[in-house]
Formats: sequence, C-alpha cells, structure tokens
Amino acid sequence: MSRDETLKKLRVTLLRRRDALRRALEGDLSLLQELHNQKTGDALDAAADTVQDELNSQLVEVESRELLAIEEAIARFEEGRFGECEDCGKPIPLNRLRAIPYAMDCITCRRAAEREGASGVVAPTEWNRIFDTPEVDPAV
Repeated sequence: MSRDETLKKLRVTLLRRRDALRRALEGDLSLLQELHNQKTGDALDAAADTVQDELNSQLVEVESRELLAIEEAIARFEEGRFGECEDCGKPIPLNRLRAIPYAMDCITCRRAAEREGASGVVAPTEWNRIFDTPEVDPAV
C-alpha cells in the first residue's frame, strides 16, 4: 500500500474517532450537568459525587484535547500537510502515524521538544529546582 493510500485510511480513522469523541463528550457533559443538578444526601454522598465530578471533568479535558488534535490533523490533511513534521518538514513515519494519527511531528523533533520543555510538560530538572528553593517563612 502506498503512503498516500495509508494517509487516506488514516484520515478515515481520524474522522471516525472525531465523531466518537464528539458523541462521548456530549454524554460526559450531560452527566456533569446531571451531577450538578442532583441533591446529595449526606456528607459521604457529597464526597462521592465530588470525586465522580472530578473524574468526569478530567475525562472531558483529555477527550477535548484529543478532539482538538484530531480536528487540527484533519485540517492539515485538507491543506495537504498531513503526515509532514511541523518542525522539520520531513515525512512522519507511517508507524508513528498509525500509533498516533494526529501526530504533528516526527519522533526526533518530539524528543527534542520534550528535552527543551516545549511540550508544556515540566522537565524533571525543573522539578528539582522547585525542591531546591529555600522555603519562605510566612511569619516574616
């Protein structure tokens, strides 16, 4: 199978996943709304509802980020840029796209971005800096 045919199949996969995520988000948001409208019994019920609400909120956030990445990948396909690394412009390997169809970068550029902290994730060395800072005495 040629690269173009594989990319077209990946586009179909992206469209299906996008539609599934949209349906899931509608359900998740409806569930969150229901939880907010329900009256809870006692403190234990309220705590359980709060935990469930937080889990659903996190799920909605993850699904929303994935949906946005998928929509951006579909837009890149329409522009003829799907499958090209946004950083270096080289073709993203098909195995990477099969694993993560909405990938915007090749593995080399992704690793470089993660080392530089450009991915938005705090690098381990930055965590060390947090613990190395002297504590401030609130009484001062």
